[in-house]
Amino acid sequence: MFDWNGVMTVFPRIAEGMQLTIYIAVSGIIIGFIIGLITGYIRTTEHCILKKIMSFYVWLVRSTPIIVQALYIYFVLPRILDIPFDRNLAGIICISINAGAYISEIVRGAILSVPRGQWEAGLSLGLSRLQVITHLIFPLAFKNMLPALGNQFIITIKDTSILTVIGVAEMTYQAGQYAATSFNLVESYTTLAVFYLFLISILTVILGLLEKKMGVGTK
Repeated sequence: MFDWNGVMTVFPRIAEGMQLTIYIAVSGIIIGFIIGLITGYIRTTEHCILKKIMSFYVWLVRSTPIIVQALYIYFVLPRILDIPFDRNLAGIICISINAGAYISEIVRGAILSVPRGQWEAGLSLGLSRLQVITHLIFPLAFKNMLPALGNQFIITIKDTSILTVIGVAEMTYQAGQYAATSFNLVESYTTLAVFYLFLISILTVILGLLEKKMGVGTK
């Protein structure tokens, strides 16, 4: 039997966890985008050493599960650096580094998709490489990368649920804690699923409006 009282009890706990989920996800997306933008651009340049370092970073992150990354950042790095990590800080670092690697691939692919003629036209006008990338290449590349970025943002929000393994009190953690003490498994995880559906649906609508405004998919 579905217990609505259980839903009413777990609802505020998951709502509280949602605030932390959003905080970590937004922080991770912003920092990850900056990381991805820089590393993605470097990987399209001729800077051999930097290019190899950034490629190694992307390979390392994409070749390991995010749950392993979370465990390593929270449990191993503090021992190596001899610096204690707050759970939430470790979560933000994990989400940022992971998102940054995947966004790097998106940025790199989008930049390389811009016709070479755009580079040549900008340079022939006397613009510096930085001016060409900021005024000509990036606006075109951003339009190309927007659908993939939106998909990555959605994945990042869902990835925050992994952080329950290091005790970050986001939505999944809150639902799990209540389920473990009340044994209202159906009510706890059904409510959790509804919360995620709500968050992702809002983000999907916002991204759809943004793509429409920028004319993505239109000629």
